[in-house]
Amino acid sequence: MAEKLALIGAGAMGGAIGTRLVETGHDLTVFDLDPQKLAELTAKGAKSASSAAEAAKTADAVILSLNTGKIVRAAVFGESGVAKGARPGTLIIDMSSIDPESTKALAAEAKDAGLRWVDSPLSGGAPKALTGELTLMAGGEPDAVAEAGRVLAPLYANFTPMGPPGAGQTTKLINQVLCALNFMAVAEAARLALDAGIDAAKIPEALKGGRADSAILQEYMPRYISRDYRRTGRIDNMVKDLNGVQDLARLTNTAMPLTAACAEIHRLLTSAGLGGEDQAALMEFFNGPRLENGEETP
Repeated sequence: MAEKLALIGAGAMGGAIGTRLVETGHDLTVFDLDPQKLAELTAKGAKSASSAAEAAKTADAVILSLNTGKIVRAAVFGESGVAKGARPGTLIIDMSSIDPESTKALAAEAKDAGLRWVDSPLSGGAPKALTGELTLMAGGEPDAVAEAGRVLAPLYANFTPMGPPGAGQTTKLINQVLCALNFMAVAEAARLALDAGIDAAKIPEALKGGRADSAILQEYMPRYISRDYRRTGRIDNMVKDLNGVQDLARLTNTAMPLTAACAEIHRLLTSAGLGGEDQAALMEFFNGPRLENGEETP
């Protein structure tokens, strides 16, 4: 395990990652452009840095939790980026969800700069990060991936090396196809259960262990029914990932009609101002304006 870690990005996901690393006794230095996010982690025991370069100076490994490939590039190779401060051979672990082609280019550039790169996006969201139960998929050189597995051990229940640079991000896109379609299917089923007049809250228990069961069914059916939209992720982040899926599908000439429809619904909700809401707010697509006793209900 690396003795000293740096974390670049302390948003909803990065904040959970940082919290878990501090709670498991790691020496963690954090950088984020938002002072409030930095303050939240330093209050828990992390150190703050004034730039990504400063955070990387003494780190054995640098973890990235950022939003887009463009932001990742700026954070690593920008004027005050990780590459300006990191020592030769430093391991960079990108836990962001970005497109595979950008990842391949970043990994090659890192190698030219004397740094090692592993793409290790995640599934499970902030709740699983806080309990150390994330699912991680990793791409990179075998030795670097093995080291990343040791560094990230407090965060995951499942860590799978998937191949060369970009393989982790490709696996994450496949994960997002399955998740996005499942979110939509569970929301649609929840609406049918409510309209049919049965006790929809019993559906997860009734189907538990059967072929229709899933983590999303168990977690999100109750949230859809009660309109519990507490944010653990964002619809617009799923749009970003589905855009990446469709880009990859075009490169591979893969037909994905269900994913295309799902992506359009996500874009529709984003254009309606719900992009910053949790995936639970997908239920609004199926709820719409509804009438009871001649009056519209929320």
